[in-house]
Parts: sequence; C-alpha cells; structure tokens
Amino acid sequence: MSTREHFSSRLGFILIAAGCAIGLGNVWRFPFITGQYGGAIFVLIYVAFLLIFGVPLLSMELAIGRASRRSLAQSFETLTPNAKGWRLNKYWMISGNYVLLSFYSVVTGWMLFYCIKGFTGEFGVNTSAEDAGAAFGQMLESPSSMLMNMIAVVSVGFCICALGLRKGVERVTKPMMLILFALLIFLALRSFTLDGVKEGLTYYLYPNFERMQEHGILEILSAAMAQAFFTLSIGIGAIQIFGTYMSTEKTLASEAITITLLDTSVALLSGLIIFPACFTYGVEPTEGPGLIYVTLVSVFSNMENGAIWGGFFFMFMLFAALSTLIAVFENIIAITMELFTTSRRRAVLGNFVVILLLGLPCLFGFNILKDVHPLGGNSTFLDLEDFIITTNILPLGSLCYVMYITWRGGWGFDNYLKEANRGSGVKIPSWGINYYRYVLPAVVIFLLINSYISVFGK
Repeated sequence: MSTREHFSSRLGFILIAAGCAIGLGNVWRFPFITGQYGGAIFVLIYVAFLLIFGVPLLSMELAIGRASRRSLAQSFETLTPNAKGWRLNKYWMISGNYVLLSFYSVVTGWMLFYCIKGFTGEFGVNTSAEDAGAAFGQMLESPSSMLMNMIAVVSVGFCICALGLRKGVERVTKPMMLILFALLIFLALRSFTLDGVKEGLTYYLYPNFERMQEHGILEILSAAMAQAFFTLSIGIGAIQIFGTYMSTEKTLASEAITITLLDTSVALLSGLIIFPACFTYGVEPTEGPGLIYVTLVSVFSNMENGAIWGGFFFMFMLFAALSTLIAVFENIIAITMELFTTSRRRAVLGNFVVILLLGLPCLFGFNILKDVHPLGGNSTFLDLEDFIITTNILPLGSLCYVMYITWRGGWGFDNYLKEANRGSGVKIPSWGINYYRYVLPAVVIFLLINSYISVFGK
C-alpha cells in the first residue's frame, strides 16, 4: 500500500475534523433545546458533558486512527493482529456510514435547493408561515427536484474526494469552513441590529428556572448528555479517518478540545441568528425542519433585502451539511480502498452509485412511498434511518471503542495513553483508566436505554 497522505497543516486537520462534527443538528436542534430547557443553565451543563464525555470519546477514535494509520477497514487488525474477534465489529460500524449518508445526502440537497431559492428571491415578500410550509411540502412531493439536488451535492462531494486528501478534501474544505465561520459571524452580527434581539437573547440564553422545573432535572441532564454525545459523530470511524492523516505535533486531548470548542461555537452562534429574527417578526420558534424551512423562510421574506439574507443563511447551512458529507465520503472511500485494494477513483465511482441508490428510499418516502410508515404513526424512511444511526449504531460504536481500549484482549489503555499523549498540550492521566472502563460505558448504556424509552415508551 502506498504511503499515506498527511494534512499540509494543523489548521487543515482542525477545520476538516470540526467540519465532520459540525452539522445541521448544530443549527436547528441545539438552539431549540437550549431555549426549551432553561437557556444559560442548559448551555453550562451541555459544555460540561462535552468536556467530560465527548472529549475522551473523541480522543479514543483519533488515537486508534493515528496509531494504526488505517481506517476502520484495517485498524483493529493492525493494532491487535491476534485479537480476531474485534475486527468483526468493523462491519456494522462501517454500515453506519452508509445509513447516515442515505438520508444526509438528501437533506443536503434540500439546503442547495433553498440556497438557490433564497438568492433568486423565490421566498417572496411577506410570505406567511402557511405559504412557506406549503412550498416546503411541494418540494418534498417532487421526487425529480429532490433527486437533481441530491445528485448535485453528492457529485460535488465525491469529485472533491476524488482529488485526494491535500488536493481535494483539504484544499476545498479548509476555505469552505473559513467561509462558513465568516458567514456565521456576519449573520449573528446582523441579528443584533434587529428589533427583537433583546427578547430573542432572553429566551435563548437567560437562565430560566421555570422551564427547568417544568421538564425536570433528569430530562434536562439526559438531553444535554445526548446532544453532547451525538454532536461529535463518534462511533462510525468518521473522525478516526482524519486521525490517520494527522501529525503527532499536538496531544489528542488538545485537538479534541479544539474541535469540540469549534463545534460548540457554531451551535451557540446559530441561536444568535435564529431567535432574534423569530422574535422580531412575531413568530414562535418551532422544532425540527419547520424552524428552518417554514418559520425562517417567512422571516426572511419579511426582511428588507430578505433574499440576500436568506441566501446567505442557506449558504451557511449548505456548507455545514456539505462539510459533514465530504468527511463521511472520505471515510467510506478510504475504507473501500483498504478493503478491496483498489484505487481512489474506483472507490469514488463505486460509492457514488451506492449512495445514490441508498438515498432513494428516504427521497421517495416523502412522495411515492409516503403511505409507508416504518416506525408507525407518521414516520418516514428518514425517521427510520435516523433511528438506526443515532439511537443504535453511534452509541454502540462508541461503546465498542471504549471496550477495545479498556478490556482485556483489546488494544489496551497503556497503548492508548502513549498515543494520545504524544506531542505538546493537554495530557490524559494514567489514573483515568477506571473512568474510561466504568463511567463512559455506563453513560453510553444510559443513553441507549433512554433513547429507546423516548422512541417506544410514549
């Protein structure tokens, strides 16, 4: 196998790894649950969970990648050639990448559609939430429109990856992430000029003990823990692959903290954009896609120069989604190259076809297959695929990483420490083994049980 590429700079690694973690959930889910669960108090709890749970899990995945210089396809075999049982886990962990892409490629296509719609002025003027909702419904009912946009974003993502790590992924993703942060700051500053900025920030960040009492501390802790856990996309090797390309200049705890802080900053700034706009134009913030495609479309249509602001907002959303898409594409390409000993371009072409085919159930689930409800109720194929990856594969994959490092027959905690503490920066203490061995698995199991209760216990 040829010598593995490396990032040309630490900034390239940081921005691309952060791009993998930064996704659409940062933009609509985090601001909503922050306002729902008590504002600033929830933010403090969330950041604490990120540091005590997210950073260790992130450092483990990076350590396995950097030590083995291999993707999920060969990392277990490389680090522990005599422990044959561990390598069997890679297959269902690899499948998580394809499940994620089966719906994420469709949703990224929505962002492209709305970005174009914004800049061309198709939001209209003084559009009501009802009309914006009807327009969103029309897009979902048009499989041809969604397919064209999905093909466009998948083609762009794979073309970038086909050029290689430095010439493609790093060269494109690094400036794209810098533009993403510039757009984010620009839009946040714009929000401070709106009339509803005080009400929006009060709802979003002011400590609200009444909302905390309404939901209960256990529910709030669970929500903060789940958001901190899932925002980093740990458990399917998507972060591990970038560990294989990174240098040993910095300790992995330092890099994990930096990635986590960037991810959190995007989530926090997104709320600064959304809530002042909502309160300025007298619309209630709602959960999920409705906040983005209905409420905010109505808001932008009421703004002066709303087409420009709406276009910039959905460009930011598109870049956030596309950064994750490219990161996971790079992971499955590296896995394919190692599993089948093939070239990068063949891996790109093969996966391009596979991802388009896997995206069809999600795409058709809103139109041709809209009467099929995989999880009962009004569920769609997107809900099913999200349930498979978010509730099952991500936490189970993280649990596998923890056990691989702390259980007998795995890689071993001493080997993990040696790799994670290479370089300058924050060191992981050797006395933390019991925390890794008992506390982290208990947290993952708690989240698994709580997720199943929330889905099936209602």
